[in-house]
Parts: sequence; C-alpha cells; structure tokens
Amino acid sequence: MAGSVNNLLILFLVFQNICLGFRSPLSVFKRYEDTTRSLSSQCLGSDRPVISLGLSDFALDIRMPGVTPKQSDTYLCMSVPLPVDDEAYVVDFKPYASMDTVHHMLLFGCNEPSSTENYWDCDEGTCKDKSNILYAWARNAPPTRLPKGVGFRVGGETGGRYFVLQVHYGDISAFRDKHKDCSGVTLHLTHQKQPLIAGMYLMMSVNTVIPPGEKVVDADIACHYKRFPMHLFAYRVHTHRLGKVVSGYRVRNGQWTLIGRQSPQLPQAFYPVEHPVDVSYDDILAARCVFSGEGRTTETHIGGTANDEMCNFYIMYYMEAKHAVSYMTCTQNANPEMFRNIPQEANIPIPVKSDMLKMAHGHHEETKDTDKSSLLHQAKKEEEEILDQDFHIEEVVEWPGLDLKLGQVSGLALDPENNLVVFHRGDHVWDENSFDSKFVYQQRGLGPIEQNTILVLNPSNAKLLHSMGKSLFYLPHGLSVDKNGNYWVTDVALHQVFKLGPDDKEPSLILGVAMQPGSDRSHFCQPTDVAVDPITGSVYVSDGYCNSRVVQFSAGGLYVTQWGEGTESSSGKAKPGQFRIPHSLALIPDFSQLCVADRENGRIQCFRLETGEFLREIKHESFGREVFAISYVPGGLLFAVNGMPYPGEAEAVQGFVMNFSTGEIIDTFIPLRKRFEMPHDVVASEDKTVFVGDVHARAMWKFAPTEKMEHRSVKKAGIEVQEIKESETIVEARLKNNPESTDPVKKQEKQHLVGQASTGVSFVLITTLLIIPVVVLLAILVFIRWRKTTVYGADGEHKLDSSSGRILGRLRGKGGGGLNLGNFFASHKGYSRKGFDRLSTEGSDQEKDEDDGTDSEEECSAPPPPPAPSSS
Repeated sequence: MAGSVNNLLILFLVFQNICLGFRSPLSVFKRYEDTTRSLSSQCLGSDRPVISLGLSDFALDIRMPGVTPKQSDTYLCMSVPLPVDDEAYVVDFKPYASMDTVHHMLLFGCNEPSSTENYWDCDEGTCKDKSNILYAWARNAPPTRLPKGVGFRVGGETGGRYFVLQVHYGDISAFRDKHKDCSGVTLHLTHQKQPLIAGMYLMMSVNTVIPPGEKVVDADIACHYKRFPMHLFAYRVHTHRLGKVVSGYRVRNGQWTLIGRQSPQLPQAFYPVEHPVDVSYDDILAARCVFSGEGRTTETHIGGTANDEMCNFYIMYYMEAKHAVSYMTCTQNANPEMFRNIPQEANIPIPVKSDMLKMAHGHHEETKDTDKSSLLHQAKKEEEEILDQDFHIEEVVEWPGLDLKLGQVSGLALDPENNLVVFHRGDHVWDENSFDSKFVYQQRGLGPIEQNTILVLNPSNAKLLHSMGKSLFYLPHGLSVDKNGNYWVTDVALHQVFKLGPDDKEPSLILGVAMQPGSDRSHFCQPTDVAVDPITGSVYVSDGYCNSRVVQFSAGGLYVTQWGEGTESSSGKAKPGQFRIPHSLALIPDFSQLCVADRENGRIQCFRLETGEFLREIKHESFGREVFAISYVPGGLLFAVNGMPYPGEAEAVQGFVMNFSTGEIIDTFIPLRKRFEMPHDVVASEDKTVFVGDVHARAMWKFAPTEKMEHRSVKKAGIEVQEIKESETIVEARLKNNPESTDPVKKQEKQHLVGQASTGVSFVLITTLLIIPVVVLLAILVFIRWRKTTVYGADGEHKLDSSSGRILGRLRGKGGGGLNLGNFFASHKGYSRKGFDRLSTEGSDQEKDEDDGTDSEEECSAPPPPPAPSSS
C-alpha cells in the first residue's frame, strides 16, 4: 500500500513539473500592480483591469476613472501602461460608452503620455512622443473584431508602452445629476505573434470651409501611396452634424474602387470593407465628404467642437509584419482634377430617418417620454456586433407552433412588436393544374380562399393574436411587414402586390392587374416577394416566376425603375444581374443593399439600393441548386434556406447562417422534430431567433441561439479525447422536458433520441477503457525508474532515460505513430462532430397529406428541372 501511495506521489510530481513549463500570463503583470488605479465606486466596470484569458491571452480594461465634465465640448484623457514588458498584440476591442454622454472616443498608443495624472484635459496633449490611433468610436458603434492572424503590435522594442484614452463629452446636460462617467474600452491582447500587423490610415480634411446656407459643399482628400502593399479590411467615417455622406476610394490607372461609403449620421462603427481591396505602390487613396450649410448663419470651419465640422475617413489595414507601418495620415488633395471622375454615388446623400438623427444628437434635444422606448430599441439594434458573429442555433423543441393546422406556409415576417406573422394558402394548393402555358390562373372557379390567410402569433407560445385575409387571395406567396406594421403580400394567381393595414378589411394599395400576367410597368407575372425600405419607404418587388426582374416603386406605388434579366441557359453560368426565379428579398439597411435569393441559380445576389448596381454574389456548394429564402439581422448575419437535392445529389435541405460581410457560412441548422421538405421562407429577429415555414410539410419551426455544442479537445500525453457528454445531457434534458405523448410517432422520436444517447455512452466507455492502460503504463514506467534509481544508482538512471524517454516521447505525441482517439471516433459510423445536429426524424411528418401528390408548388412554373425526389 505504501508503495502505491509513493508511486502516485511521484506521478503527481512528474505532471507538476510538466505544468511548470508553462508561464502563467499573470506572472508578467508585476509592473502593472504598482500603477493600477482605483476606479470610482459609482462605476460599473470590472475591479480587475487585467484579466487572464488563458496561457497567452489577457484582457485590459481601460476606463475613465469616474469623471464629471464641467462644460460642454470637454476632451478628457487618461492613460494605462501596458502591463507586460515583452511584445503583445491587440486583437479585439469592446467599447463601453453611450452617445447620451459621449460624443466620441479615440484610443492612442504611445511611449509617454502627456500627463501622469489620473486624468487630464486633452488640451495639454495626448502623448509627448509620436502617437498612433488604434481605435475610434462614436454614436453607439458596435464592437470591432480584427481578422484572424491580424493584430496591433504593442510593447517590445518597437510598440508603444502606454494606451491613452481620449473621450469627447459633447453636451454635458446629461450630467445634471452629477453622476460619474466610466466610459472606455476593453482590449483583448495576446502574446502569440501575429503574422499580419494592423494599422490605421487617417484621411482628414484640414481647411474646408462651409458657407452658411450652401446646399452642397465637397471636401476632397487624395494622396499617393508610396509604401509596401497593404490590405484594407474596415473603414469608419466621421463628421459632425452637417455631413451627409463620406466615401473612400482606391484609384489605380484611372479606375475608382470603392473602399467604403456611409452616412456619418448613422452609428460611426468600423464597418467591414465589402470586397477585398489592396493598395500598392503609387496607387492613390481618395475620399470625399459631402456637407450642407443649410440652417447655418455663419461659416463653419474644421475644428474640435460640436459646432465645428470634421471630415475624417479612417481605414484599418494590415501588412506583412516585416514591412508593417502602424499609422499613416493624408491631409492634402494631391490631384483636385481627378475628382471630376469620382463615381456619382459619392455625391448622393444617404437618407437617415428622423429618429436616427435624434439619436445622433439626442443630448442636444429634449425627447418625449413616448420616444424613449423606440430610441432604446434602436440603440440596442445598433449595438449588434458587425464583425463578431460566431454562434449556433437549434430548434426550440418545446415550441408548440409545429402542431398548428395550416395550409401551405408560403410567407413569414415579424411585425414591429416582434410578433410572428404567417401567410398561408388555407385549402388551396399550387399544382400542375393551377396555370396554363401563358401563366393564367385556371382555378378561378374555386373562388378566393375562405379561411383567414394572415395569422399573427405570439412568438413565444404560438397563440393566435389576430387573423385576417379571408376571401382576398387565391395563391398567397410573399410577405413582409413595414415599420408601420402594414402587411405587404404577393399573390401569384392574381399577379398582384397588396398593402394592408393590420385592421384593414380591404387593401389600401394594389399593384398589378388582377389575373393578368405581364411584364410592363403596371403588370407582374407571379410576383414572389416584397421589401420596403424603412428610411425612404421605397417598395421593391421580386417578379417573379415568369419575369426575371426586381421592380422599384415609390412609397405611394409609382413606378421608379427595374433591373434584372433572365438567365440565358439553364446549364450555363448565370451572369451578375441575371435571375432564374428571384424568389425572396432581404433589405440590408446597414449597407444600403438589397439581396435577392436567385432560387434556381442557387445563389444570393446583392445590389445597391439607390441604383440597382450589382455588388456581390454569395454562392456555396452546400446550397445545392436552389436557394429559396433569405433574411437579414441588423449587425451582420444573413440566414437562408435551400431546396431539396436533385436525384443523385447529396446536398442536404437545411438552413444556413452566414457572415454577411464575408459570405462565409458560420453555422447550419435542421429541425429535430419532423424534417424540412420544402422550406419556403425564413425570418430572423434581432435577438437571432429564427422561424422557418415549409410549404410541403405545412409547418413552421422555431430556432434559437445556444452555446455551440462543439466537442472539447482534451489533450494529455499526445492522446486526444473527444467529449460527448454535453450532447447526452442536452438530449436527456429534452426528453425530460417533453411530456409523455400517446402519439406513437412522438414515442418513436424519443426512442431514436435514446438510441443516439446510448451510442454516446458507448463512446465514453471506449474512451475510458483506452485511457486506463495509458495511465497504468505511465505509473509502471515511473515505478521502474524509481526502483532502478534505488538499486543501480546514477548509472541505472542514465540507462532508463535512454529507453523510457523514447516511450514517453511517443506518448506525448512526439512519435510518428501516436494514437488519436478523436480521429478513431470520427471515423466511426454515425458519429457526428456536431453532436446531434444531424439527428434523423424520418417518419414523424404526421401532418403531411400522403394522398396529395400535387404539393410540388413552384416547381410547376419554373423552367422544367430534372424530376424532383419523392418526399417520404
């Protein structure tokens, strides 16, 4: 017994020695402890400015130490030393500020702050030496995330050793209660060397004068670039009240390439550059700010107060580490003549809603109590992260909406109260007898649908709140809800678009001619969807199955313009702006874009709202041949659903979550109950709850964000073990939460889930059985070493090192034939690295009418594709 205890003690000491080989990041914070400032008790920040995030990462909290500015347009500065001596990299920023109290914040890096006080008036300066801007924030901007492998270099021999935070307090009326402000930013830093170094390029006008009453005043900036190549990934615009639009470009050989364009009256975030832009030696960087002097009685100059103006265009870039320059500026106009050729878009102001303007300058105006909730709602919306979008969603299995008895579910939307609005076809179906060869509806004798076709449901419990639309429609299709709560719907049989108020019995606006397909300005041919611009009220219609265009109307229904054409060949690659059934629309207000689900081309196309100019295509092999519907969440997430695969094709019918900026798929989702057959529409709320409606299954599902069920890798002595207990726990919880049902189909689902969980238990058993011999082997080796040391002395120890070292090396993963349990399990039949995401529930589609073989819906009006697979 004593020998066993000794063996275990020695084993513990061995592992302790291994662990001591790693340096805790907290051990390098010794210099910071002496200079940590105590924050005011009234501040709601962390009381630990430095927080360890692992072996090499840490967070640094930089906050104003509880200040109360005494007058408007006060600039206050404070400094924080870098808490480590060696080189580090800033890889993330998270702001803590509200435009109710703060006009803007700047974060500088330097070696010597202008003052050693807790905080000081920035009129004294920010830094005594050269300073670099690392970050800028204004007007409830969302957090900024740097691309992977990119960081701002600080510390070491070349990086700055201090951070200086500058906060501009515009109007101090918010401080009437004498509260103390702790605005600031939290940095995520790492010691891991970054291959690409981030920097800031600031383009700034210094001599612009805006005459009083002048309607349009341009401020132009241009500089020749004379350094190593840099890659641009984010931009930010900044003016004060008179700015209408700011645009930045790279000019190469006379060609203007847009870097970014935005209204400075919207949240002044760092927005991602839509398309990758690189800048090479002798390129020209150009920017234009458009101002209006209307309402001013005196000249407005460039300056630091809120009544002055600024024209700034910030560019975040990265360069190879060996050539990196951390900060560059451009304050001149090297070639005024070139601006005669600037793209026309740079001269077009971006409209901003009045409530957004109130938000932008809210601390200068009094707002009624009735406005506060809407302002807070809008502020929450704008705080959604644009660049940081990694999460997972799965079905909310307890949501009862799946059990509703509906017709073919063709459209979904959310109203201003976030209630779920459903558009369905009642007892009508779209089949091969619905239309003739000229797309004229053939079943008028059935009359309009006698059921209420528009249902308003509580999104939490699926209870019916309101219904309407009886005896109005023949074949419902698309649905959207505008900011005022009006329903905009399309009917493919009537070839019309309708606007209805929530309490209207008759439409307040009708576009198109009933039962008459056409392709001119006053006719549609099976229109599919509608989108309404919340700022301008412009109406966009995707038209449709027998036309291949997007048509724009004014808020009052007057024709404005259209774009798009048919795809030349079903087999050839579709060109930009060509459609094969533009099936669904998503308006992207953050970027002034309209995206279209180009269904039969299996892609998403995005266009500029103002002009219809093609901007980008999003296409993935996993989409298969069809993309049915898309929905955008403010903050940068795009959701989509695809169609069933064709015979012989493997792409699954599923939902997709994408980073809108990059088009990258960051998650996929399928239901646990029933299964997707033809998911026809998708809608997502600001809290990223997602609803999907299916025309064949005649059903709806609710999905919600959850912690991603990725298997945690546990690496020890070169052996990787994939934990699956998290999936088992979730499955067990679902089974416990679902009450017993007499429905044999539901029992079958539960048995299937239990079967999957049992398989997971077998994995754990295998893992345990394989790990035990390894631990025993280590104990034996350590025991042999101890015995030989005792019997043979130093010579015996030497001999042991030469043999056991090789064995231990292999166990630690240094040998060539190491065992990897993770790969073993991954190759096991039925094993999924995403838990139970791919759980099969075949046979649970009890609501499907098995006698109805005509549910093929839109396929009937599309150009004839290969025969669709049977739904079983």
